[in-house]
Amino acid sequence: MNVRPSVFPGAIAAGSLQQLRHPSPLVHCLTNDVVQSFTANVLLALGASPAMVVDPAEAAQFSAVADALLVNVGTLTHPHADAMLAAIQAVNQAGKPWVLDPVAVGGLRWRTEFCLDIIKLKPAAIRGNASEIRALSGLSASGRGVDSGDDSLSALPAAQQLAHETGAIVAVTGETDYVTDGDRCWAVPGGHPMMTRVVGTGCALSAVVAAFIALPGDRLDNVAAACRVMSCAGERACATVKGPGSFTPEFLDNLYVMNGEWLNGETQP
Repeated sequence: MNVRPSVFPGAIAAGSLQQLRHPSPLVHCLTNDVVQSFTANVLLALGASPAMVVDPAEAAQFSAVADALLVNVGTLTHPHADAMLAAIQAVNQAGKPWVLDPVAVGGLRWRTEFCLDIIKLKPAAIRGNASEIRALSGLSASGRGVDSGDDSLSALPAAQQLAHETGAIVAVTGETDYVTDGDRCWAVPGGHPMMTRVVGTGCALSAVVAAFIALPGDRLDNVAAACRVMSCAGERACATVKGPGSFTPEFLDNLYVMNGEWLNGETQP
């Protein structure tokens, strides 16, 4: 399972982004309470349509009509868990994809058990940091809450194993993102350390993964494209701002005006 990752081509990311902006996929986000507004704004800036329908009965009904579902366990409660299970069952019955963001898995027992149960329900993609992916695959990890104590490359074998076991595309994110289907692997460079000083960039990335995975074509390419679009917007924003306070509006603006030249590296921040 040791696959040497290749650097993801910007041209593929540009093609996926162009596809995203025309159908404007509807993404049902069952995400944590801290990041709902930021996540919605990120999706809107890119051209997708966000919705947060959290009651278990309505969540199931809405997931059936959405183009993709995000399940993020950041602020997991028992009512949230009920809504997530109902939504996953509905989206599976409708033949739509869903994405798991296993926030803080490995650090807290109940959410770890919950995520180990729901990955049996066939997520189309899993997006987490290195510690979360290692823990979800059954390996030891050194995360602390939402912070990863492991680097993304060290978690690549775990990501490949998890992809084989679940059939999901697995994205392990960090200084460089690695996206794998178990047999193939893309390395997605970019981003900036300041992105870790703003709440919600990782959670919003998982929602963007859900939007991109609703597109036709190669799911591995589409998930890698989501990672590259976010890292490109982040690095361009961080090139001009003084700190986290001014990062968010600049980041959203960069997502809104993102183009193929940026993703291809033809223009520098």
